[in-house]
Amino acid sequence: MSRPNLLCIRLVFFIAVLSEIDGYCQYFTNECVFTSRDLTDLQYFQTVYFNKVKHAQFSSSVGKYVGFNKQGQRDADYWNNDTAYIQGLKGEIDRYCRHNIPIFLSTLLDKTVQPKVHVRSVKKASGTHPAVLMCSAYDFYPQAIKLTWLKDGKPVTSDVTSTEEMADGDWFYQVHSHLEHIPKTGEKISCMVEHASFTKPMTYDLEPSVSESDTNKIAIGASGLVLGVILAAAGLIYYKKKSTGRILVPH
Repeated sequence: MSRPNLLCIRLVFFIAVLSEIDGYCQYFTNECVFTSRDLTDLQYFQTVYFNKVKHAQFSSSVGKYVGFNKQGQRDADYWNNDTAYIQGLKGEIDRYCRHNIPIFLSTLLDKTVQPKVHVRSVKKASGTHPAVLMCSAYDFYPQAIKLTWLKDGKPVTSDVTSTEEMADGDWFYQVHSHLEHIPKTGEKISCMVEHASFTKPMTYDLEPSVSESDTNKIAIGASGLVLGVILAAAGLIYYKKKSTGRILVPH
């Protein structure tokens, strides 16, 4: 499966200038942004914020600072007149971005965790109302994933609703897809999962559901087993008590 179309890396550090008297705050961010793994469209940005407002920004594609307000424009003009400073910023695309991106990719984006997948029925068919099946994928990384319903090996696109990938808050994600389905004898329902952690799409069959009659049979059988164990234990206790109370009479 292909990676997400947009890869954006933000290797950010802050340089803050604080004034305790007036409470002003100015800080700089450095960002590396790209959409291709070969970094052919790599861009470097240094952005200046003043009291949380974007003040001015240097872009490697423009080659100079651009101001976003009056004071920002004055500062941009001042920095742009410092040739050595601007040349140094132009070099950051190699020193800062190209140096750190491979490290970031190898330690984060290239890491993958396979999803745990379950396909089950969440609502039984009743009369004219269809059954509802759910395909769930849990604890996977990275976020991009694709779930496809299959009937006898053929993709199903109608009567399907899916949720967006949801973050668990621990770097992992989960996603769910529902299919409204009228059961047919002999029909095979599966969920195909495509994810970066797989070398090929993986297919998971619908987990067999236990019918109400089967559930009753299992409950009756379990109850009988428990009762049998209790009676056997009671019989053993009774036998031991009777045995200890006997007195052997010599012949």
